[in-house]
Amino acid sequence: MSIDPELLELALTHRSYAYEHGGIPNNERLEFLGDSILGQAVTVKLYRDYPRLDEGELAKRRASLVSSVALAEVARGIGLGAYVLLGRGEFQSGGADKSSILADTVEAIIGAVYLDAGGDVATALVLRLIEPLLDDPDRFGAAMDPKTSLQELAAHNDAPPPQYLVTDTGPDHNKTFHATVIVEGLVTASGEGTSKKNAEMAAALKAWSMANADRSGARAPRG
Repeated sequence: MSIDPELLELALTHRSYAYEHGGIPNNERLEFLGDSILGQAVTVKLYRDYPRLDEGELAKRRASLVSSVALAEVARGIGLGAYVLLGRGEFQSGGADKSSILADTVEAIIGAVYLDAGGDVATALVLRLIEPLLDDPDRFGAAMDPKTSLQELAAHNDAPPPQYLVTDTGPDHNKTFHATVIVEGLVTASGEGTSKKNAEMAAALKAWSMANADRSGARAPRG
């Protein structure tokens, strides 16, 4: 699939980069559009594929698939962070791996594809991106409630309950929260988000994924 180079560059342009380059357009409008396309595509997919689920369960699954935690995992899976255009300060503070930035960029790219190629192509892109979640019931369940999933995993391994340490950086109107979760004797992982809850969820999902990869003998990134 090809996309207009100018639209793609816009989709990858974070506001920090735009500010440092004279206030050029950033990807926030495309993000707004992509969020709508994402929600519609996921809603229709779930409605068609799970005819026995009631509205409440469908809503929970949709929320997990369009969450910043899930979208950031998708972005990391395709190495998107290396291509996001960031301002110097944001780059130096690890912006290329921040869940909020990665999730917003995924939505912006979906919006760009919609404008360039139309709704059918954009929907196909959404479904391809979320396919790993849909194909792995355990992973999908963890994405819906990663903190509970991690707590259950700890109990299954006779480990103490997860412990979270949360800090924040940035001004009051634009804080970034950083969470580290420790399951003694099992796993340690970190995550970040625009709220304490989102940061803890990101850390919990990463820890859950790492612990399950270790159990299956697969190599998992640490951090």
